[in-house]
Amino acid sequence: MEPIGIILIILAVIVVLGIFIAGIYNSLVSLDERVNEAWSDITVQLKYRADLIPNVVDTVKGYAKHEKETFEMVTSARSAVMGAKTVKQAAAAENEMQSVLGRLFAIAEAYPDLKANTNFQTLQTQLQDVEDKIQAARRFYNAGAKELNTKIKTFPTNLINKIVGHFKRRDYFEVADTEKARIEKAPEVKF
Repeated sequence: MEPIGIILIILAVIVVLGIFIAGIYNSLVSLDERVNEAWSDITVQLKYRADLIPNVVDTVKGYAKHEKETFEMVTSARSAVMGAKTVKQAAAAENEMQSVLGRLFAIAEAYPDLKANTNFQTLQTQLQDVEDKIQAARRFYNAGAKELNTKIKTFPTNLINKIVGHFKRRDYFEVADTEKARIEKAPEVKF
């Protein structure tokens, strides 16, 4: 074989290898951006809910003035959600927010006039809607994080990532252990 033929074969192998590596890198970039987008969706929904909470608290305050501790807990949980910088911090703050919102709505149950209040009902509907959106955003984020984490760990992508070192494993936005236990416990059915 002539030297020019060997050079062309080597160049062809280099080009194919370059295209293969570029494809892997681009797939990692795409997955990383999808996870970033999903995280952004979560933060948007958390902010929207955080903006609704003062209205709910003010409405409930009008009926349940003696529940100051609960109102302070809601305010503290809201601040924690808004101040979270990482997925783990946001998940912990989110779990606390779920707990205090449950407590706030339990207070509302004790006041029939409050439950019948149109403004409160509207706010409750909006909060339920945003909770549903947060859950959907969490599922989308966790699916993206799983796909990215898997791709980072599998061959040959893991070799490419070691070379570039740019892509990091993402934490999942998980439910608290106490909530997991409640979810996993079989419901009691009584007649």
